[in-house]
Amino acid sequence: MTESQRRGPRWAEAERNDRALLRAARQVLAADGEHASVAAIAAAAGVGIGSLYRRYRTKEELFQRLAELSLDSWNQAAERGLAEDDPWEGLASFIVTCAESGQGALAPIAGTIEVTEEMQAKSDRSDELLAALVERAHRAGVLRPDVTAVDISLLIEQFGRSPALDQLRKQGREDLTEAAAAAHKRVLAIAVDGLRTCHPRPLPGDPPTGRLFTERWAQEAGRSRRTSP
Repeated sequence: MTESQRRGPRWAEAERNDRALLRAARQVLAADGEHASVAAIAAAAGVGIGSLYRRYRTKEELFQRLAELSLDSWNQAAERGLAEDDPWEGLASFIVTCAESGQGALAPIAGTIEVTEEMQAKSDRSDELLAALVERAHRAGVLRPDVTAVDISLLIEQFGRSPALDQLRKQGREDLTEAAAAAHKRVLAIAVDGLRTCHPRPLPGDPPTGRLFTERWAQEAGRSRRTSP
């Protein structure tokens, strides 16, 4: 007997609704950004607003939970990357996994929600894991020396969604969505390959700093907390 069977049908239904809400919240955020509404999220999940508020007292609480889960996925992907024997394969698989799973999709809500202690702890862990992936790749000579961990985070954020695919889905063009998804994978592979040391041309400008994340997620001037789901 499963855990849901032991707890009964109401608990199982609540779990299904919660998964649907979190999935819908990510989709609506990708489409509407910081203007994503509770009504749109509930409608996309196929549940009533009352069901949403029974699970999450506020929209902020829903987004905080989404951020925690996103950070969990990021950290799990990084740990799998570090477990790879090949430093390049470990880093590349981490980037592709995060981009294809939509990591970075929560960027539009940066600065609009409070960063909880749990979010901050998971974010700190994500910094440590990504730094280890980058350092290992640099030591092995497979990652171009002017690429930083922040560069990697920004690349994942940029490829965490496909504007063309989003547009086609809104248009209901199911005949083109598969081709758009394949094209996104192709362009992502081109971008990841550009991280290799075989490219002699230096990257333009100075490397970005962590302030791009710190100050985007701070709700008040001077707050130094950061998270980057």
